[in-house]
Amino acid sequence: MEATLLSGFIDLILQKLTSLASDMYKLKGSIKDDIRFLEKELCMIHGAIDAHQLPTWKGDQGSVLSLSVEELRELAHHIEDWIDRFIYQAALEQDPSLLRRVVGYPKAMKSRQMLATELQLLKKITEEAHIRQERYTVFAGQSSSMQAVAEEPPYSCATDPRILDTDLVGIDVPRDELLEQLEESQQKQLKVISVVGFCGSGKTVLAREVYNSDVGRRFSVRAWVSAADRSPRQVLAEILQKLGRPVSDSSHVGSLAADLREHLHKKRYFIVIDDMRTDHWSAMESAFPTDNGVSSRVIVTTTVQSVANACSSENGYVHKVRRLGKKHSKQLFFKKACPKEYSGYNEPDSAAALKKCDGQPLALVSMSQFFRKMGWPTRPICQNLCRQLGRHLEKDETLERMRRVLTHSYTSLKGHAPKACLLYFGLFPSDRLVRRKSLMRRWLAEGFVKTESSSCENFDMLLDRNIIEPIDVGSNNEVKTCRTYGMMREFILHMSTTQNFNTLFCNGAVGRKYVRRLSLHPNTPRIGACLDIDFSLVRSLTVFGEAGDANFDLRKYQLLRVLGLEECTDLGDDHLRHICNLLLLKYLGLGSAFTSLPKGIEKLKLLETLDLRRTKVEVLPIEVILLPSLIHLFGKFKISDKVKRTSELQKFLLSGKCNLETLAGFVTDQSQGFPQILSHMKKLRKVKIWCERTASSTNLSNLELAIQKFIHDDKEETHESRSLSLHFDEHCSEDILNSLKEPCYLTSLKITSKLPELPQFVKALRDLRELCLSSTKLTARLLAALTELRSLKYLKLIADHLEEFIIKDQAFPRLLRICFVLQCPTLPKIEEGALPYLMSLQLICKDLVGLSDMKIEHLRCLKDVTLDQKVTPETREAWEKAAKEHPNRPKVLLFKTIDPTESEHTDHSVDSEPEEHEIVEASVDLEEPEQVVDSQMLVNKGSGSYAMTKKRKYSAVQSSSKDEASSSFDDMGTARCLLVPIDPGL
Repeated sequence: MEATLLSGFIDLILQKLTSLASDMYKLKGSIKDDIRFLEKELCMIHGAIDAHQLPTWKGDQGSVLSLSVEELRELAHHIEDWIDRFIYQAALEQDPSLLRRVVGYPKAMKSRQMLATELQLLKKITEEAHIRQERYTVFAGQSSSMQAVAEEPPYSCATDPRILDTDLVGIDVPRDELLEQLEESQQKQLKVISVVGFCGSGKTVLAREVYNSDVGRRFSVRAWVSAADRSPRQVLAEILQKLGRPVSDSSHVGSLAADLREHLHKKRYFIVIDDMRTDHWSAMESAFPTDNGVSSRVIVTTTVQSVANACSSENGYVHKVRRLGKKHSKQLFFKKACPKEYSGYNEPDSAAALKKCDGQPLALVSMSQFFRKMGWPTRPICQNLCRQLGRHLEKDETLERMRRVLTHSYTSLKGHAPKACLLYFGLFPSDRLVRRKSLMRRWLAEGFVKTESSSCENFDMLLDRNIIEPIDVGSNNEVKTCRTYGMMREFILHMSTTQNFNTLFCNGAVGRKYVRRLSLHPNTPRIGACLDIDFSLVRSLTVFGEAGDANFDLRKYQLLRVLGLEECTDLGDDHLRHICNLLLLKYLGLGSAFTSLPKGIEKLKLLETLDLRRTKVEVLPIEVILLPSLIHLFGKFKISDKVKRTSELQKFLLSGKCNLETLAGFVTDQSQGFPQILSHMKKLRKVKIWCERTASSTNLSNLELAIQKFIHDDKEETHESRSLSLHFDEHCSEDILNSLKEPCYLTSLKITSKLPELPQFVKALRDLRELCLSSTKLTARLLAALTELRSLKYLKLIADHLEEFIIKDQAFPRLLRICFVLQCPTLPKIEEGALPYLMSLQLICKDLVGLSDMKIEHLRCLKDVTLDQKVTPETREAWEKAAKEHPNRPKVLLFKTIDPTESEHTDHSVDSEPEEHEIVEASVDLEEPEQVVDSQMLVNKGSGSYAMTKKRKYSAVQSSSKDEASSSFDDMGTARCLLVPIDPGL
């Protein structure tokens, strides 16, 4: 695994060397020859590593191999350091000031000479490493190392033999849920039930319980097979053998499928296919009769969400395995960790161990066995064992099964990029939720991926394999925040620190002088204590809590690419005075103590993302707009009236050099600024605007023109993402909204304003998929007009009062999710034939009474209904009864606020960050109400007459990330979802 990561890192360096050798940098012939030499040598090393990778994570892989990998890693780091220092020097020499260039010429020449000398030394070191590689045949495959690989037991998700029937806890609810799916239904068709979750979550145990149940034994034909590392042919052959049918060695998939189909014809069968890792279903599906009229069942267990979806795409059911709650986790852990003779022992502290296990059964069993071996509960302290868990996880035999599970999850990721992206999670504290979009922009800045689409693909891969867990999921089914599982996080921490990928300053020691990515966690020594670190080589610095203002000097961080200070509490404006030193910086996020930006920021020519949402910056320097590489700009600001570089800005915008795609967002008031320049930003895809009542008539006219130009539909064939969010004060919206004309195009729109009727331009929008309207009152005429939006998929309506109206037959033909956030419980009536594809119905109103005349039996695709947690028990029961009578039996979920200390740091800017919420199943009896914070009203009346709404986060059971094209609903006050696995033992 170390070799795999190193191979990918070398590949990135090769790309840099190729770029460096191009004509752009005008290198001398000798330097260019040396770079070409390094390219060839690294190519050979890269190929040798790829040819002889070792897929294990063990301490006995061979000392020579370990030393060689370490040597090559250091060599690769040194080469990257040289490349970045060269690029930094080249950027330094491009200073627009002639005087500074002339004065700095001697120093620049000296720096270039030093870089040339260092390059010669790197060439020599590379030659020596190559000679040693040939001398010791490091990558020729030493017999001892290869034997270690051969002896490694094959990875399997099969039932852990250490888990006895008497050990099972928290399985009753999910087992009963699956047994209901097994029962005969009115449709009398095959149903494929997919059980999906992280390996070690209890999928196989759950499937085994269902298979061996009384209901499972009623099927006349039964078989259990494993699909792990097997082809579709092998799986079908084993099923036939289990059913007593002969199988020829020459049979292919098609003939085996035909034989099995013939054998199962008119029989009621129950087959379990355990641990399917790739989509074999498309090749095997024809083997299982679907319309034999006897309600047959197939259960597939898998760790891959896309495999589960493929298997259960038609008349199927996907069950996402929930983690065990605190009560059941503790019960299982103590049952295995505590010998019987200590059953009456004063209960020792197990909080740290339970947190590491994170409710995963395999982790709980493995950790409890390990603790018992170490003499717990009388000898070691729980926290001491957990502190060194990564080291124990690597070498201890008791944790071997857990180790193999984690290793397989990591090595199954194809290529360097997803592995690097996964290890990057190690920078964040364990109790922090990680924001998806911010994370992906960091990946881009670090160079792990080259494009936003590639970044999204890698995130989706981690999510699809259940390696990371979605937490907040929007109404458009897009993941907003996520985290890693407990044991996977320990694996990530150990892997990333031992390979010098990440360096965490969280226990008072760093241990390395040369670090690439440095993360400071709360309640730890400050940067000033890191006296041995060479800060000039740090590529990424992230601070949670205090950094130590007395020793924070940006002049030390010459090669920094990522600076994340969003959650830093003790750094402010004074610490940015040397920001001009960070010439390679691509990502900059600042926190609440910052109130202004220095003009020196104009030197950050490579900056791609500037996030000011947590800051108190209200006036943006014009220099920020002049940054040629800036793509994403976040905050709530205006441009100063005292703009001295208007002509330069105008020339910059007209030249087409502005690359801004996201401007979220700016304030329009009496001052001049963004409305005048917005129309010249040609590449914008996402815009957020606050219009205040103090805005002058001139500014309102300019704003109207700018919005009109942004929404103008000049290319009928375009389907690119285009998002607009408008927040109006009471008296400045109607004229602007009514003056906008077609043709116009938006994929996402949010309007917060007083809305007597739906603006005409909204009706004319082509391909509008996401819409959020917030007003004091939404009239029946406005609501009726919404039903004419034929492309709409996601709709959120926020109001104090909703006039009565009927959603008629054929209305909202493509709508998938609808959310009502109301003060008064007035809900629309739904006619049969309306909302034919609605999957999610969210009714956030604490005063909701019963069903409020809303009939859901006609919503044939409905999967879940969400209610406010404060509704009465009678209302909750009424919806549960209606759900049970529905053919789909949708889940009834409850909206509630979660403890903010368990989530990501709160945003300090206005209307830019949501509070944290979760959704739990209505049938779950929460045993720990002290952890639930009372939910505030979703609609809060401000000084204006319309509802000012805070954004919310919810949860969804089956979730997947989408492309950036649908990302705009995040800033639309969208109903969000938090995936919280809950069981009665919570």
